[in-house]
Amino acid sequence: MGCENGSEISEFILLGLSSRPGPQPFLVLLFLPLYVAGVLGNSLMVAVITVDPRLHSPMYSLLRSLSLVDVGLLSVTVPQALAHALSGHRAVPFHACLAQFFFFYVFGVSDTLLLAAMALDRYVAICDPLRYPAVMSPRVCRRLVASCLGLAVLHSAFHAGLLLRLTYRGGNRLPHFFCDHQPLLRLSCSPTRVNEAAIFFEGGLVILGPFLFIAASYARIGWAVLQRPASERRRALSTCGSHLTMVALFYGAIVGVYFQPGASYSAPRGAVFSVMYTIVTPAANPFVYSLRNKDVQGALRRLMGRVYDQEFWPQAVTAPAPTSGSGKKEAERFDVVPKLKRKRIDTLTANRDAASSRN
Repeated sequence: MGCENGSEISEFILLGLSSRPGPQPFLVLLFLPLYVAGVLGNSLMVAVITVDPRLHSPMYSLLRSLSLVDVGLLSVTVPQALAHALSGHRAVPFHACLAQFFFFYVFGVSDTLLLAAMALDRYVAICDPLRYPAVMSPRVCRRLVASCLGLAVLHSAFHAGLLLRLTYRGGNRLPHFFCDHQPLLRLSCSPTRVNEAAIFFEGGLVILGPFLFIAASYARIGWAVLQRPASERRRALSTCGSHLTMVALFYGAIVGVYFQPGASYSAPRGAVFSVMYTIVTPAANPFVYSLRNKDVQGALRRLMGRVYDQEFWPQAVTAPAPTSGSGKKEAERFDVVPKLKRKRIDTLTANRDAASSRN
């Protein structure tokens, strides 16, 4: 890498998923649909949970925070990767690379901690339902979210500070599509034993700690569900399937990338695993929860119905009460929606409200 004779570098070259120079259109075809679907899906999830009063519960409050974090996780890496893939210009200044590293880990670690908070919510709801309103109050949920973000910032600042002590000379080509931890360590000319130890011990505490908590929570949930009648088991587990799916996708990719010695790290494999937890998992989050959750499906239908009514069936705009025969004709002409159409709208609205109340 030219560490002995090279000069200190001021920028990195992100190679993406291929070392070939020039534009990489296949990256655009891969990343752009996932990015658009992820941002729109998570934004819609945030809007639905915020607007619908029936979803103002601790579980959906945490899910809304998770969706916001996933939008940040997507936006901190994918737009830059798309710009590099289209233009072929892949240079990133050193401090910009470090800033991307910091914010990526803020959102990534927040994701892991929020998944653990959601497991706590399910544990209390199923194993101790009588205390659920007190334990998972709105105030407690806000504190949980703030604690997750605070721990993520501290974790990211700690590892970013450890990277600042390293020197980079000669080689500046990162075999990745963003500034990730292992590629930066492999490119350094300084000893990285302290950084690797921090990944295994402090990183293991922050990343694997929540995973072990999630595993213990679901072991306890499984035992509690087995003690219930068969008719109640399916309902108790219906809200856990989506969460377990996201945990398996997210943690499976993270362990494959970070918790291995630097000498055995494979750049191509690391890049593929990184695509899984930086792009695929955040993009899949809203679809996994909406497809498997009847409450979210119902809220989406109500929101779409409300938007449809406002867009295609506007409310009648009427003039003031007429005082004469000519004024009455003028009022009828001013009415935007005819009487028969207004009657049809009222019937459709009543039927929809009745169906919603039955659900």
